Amino acid sequence: MAFEPELTARERELAETARRFAAEEVAPRAAVWERDRVYPNDVQRMAAEAGLTGLMVPHDMGGQGASLTGACAVFEALASACMPFTFSLIVHDNLMGSIARNGTDAQRELLPAMLGCERIGTFLLTEPGAGSDAAAIACRAVPDGGGWRLEGEKAWISSAAHADILSVYAQSDSDKGWRGIMGFLIDAGREGVSRVGPYDLAGGHALGAGGFRFEGVRLTASDVMLPQEKAFRAAMSGIDAARIFVGAMCVGMMRAGLERAVDYVKQRPAFGGRVGDFQGIQWMLADVETDLEASRLLTYRAAALVDAGEDATRAAAHAKKFATRAALQRLADCMQVMGANGFRLEEPAARHLASAKMAHYMDGATEIQNVVLSRALLGRH
Repeated sequence: MAFEPELTARERELAETARRFAAEEVAPRAAVWERDRVYPNDVQRMAAEAGLTGLMVPHDMGGQGASLTGACAVFEALASACMPFTFSLIVHDNLMGSIARNGTDAQRELLPAMLGCERIGTFLLTEPGAGSDAAAIACRAVPDGGGWRLEGEKAWISSAAHADILSVYAQSDSDKGWRGIMGFLIDAGREGVSRVGPYDLAGGHALGAGGFRFEGVRLTASDVMLPQEKAFRAAMSGIDAARIFVGAMCVGMMRAGLERAVDYVKQRPAFGGRVGDFQGIQWMLADVETDLEASRLLTYRAAALVDAGEDATRAAAHAKKFATRAALQRLADCMQVMGANGFRLEEPAARHLASAKMAHYMDGATEIQNVVLSRALLGRH
């Protein structure tokens, strides 16, 4: 019997809602989003109506107040239908959580529209020349007349195609290094802000990834959400949860791939029997299930540590590293047992395989997880 995480009654309801929503609203549209290059903002609003947003926002601010484990269960279910769509919701949800924790009263007034996905938010940390080395950002908040002038460019931003609430990390004092970074919350429609892209990604169009360029954008104290010293720490403090969410999405994709492959080989005739009658096929699928279960255990163990208030950095790195590697290999195996039919675009396996590769770059490349783990094992030096 598959491992099941410990959820509250409300979290079980949310996970079941997510499973239905994925099957009824996301899965029938996902291939079309990719084929026709559509960004599914309308289905984001449908997800909000179903109660699948604001998972990490407290009840008293209109959110669901779920644990990290509960949020993982929701995102696992949604990613079984479409990982890029799910990741855009995760980023939006994480920004709402940050505003709830760190925002001013005026900034928290954005939450109702965000909870309904009437306005979409995203984080702007990565740059064309700064990815995994987040402290090396070059986007500048230049002091100017009691405020700042924002100059620079951000890249690989989720939901950049339609996001209109931007959490922008910029360097305000390069002499201080990471301590000089500040976090600003601004509207994408502000003068001097322009969009770059969206990028044309293999298997990831629903993410709406792209960039933003800032040319002389005027900022005031009311735009500050995270001051010096606090901004970079806040950005890094959420990285464990983000990596765990990537693990959960990989689990969802592997589960969907395995279920489809099992159904296929049980029905497909071959050499007087069924494809599933051959031991080679059976053992390939058994290996898929083993890695699926291992990925689930690592992911939900890390989530449980976060919920318990314990250090989950190593557990999150293990989960992200293992689940992304497993998903890439095992989804390819699921396609293989289906023969050439597994490569058809109407089958989800090919989209999931592209998404599994994309997951290797999200929230710290796979190799960065080895940096985290080896430093913990051996000491930083």
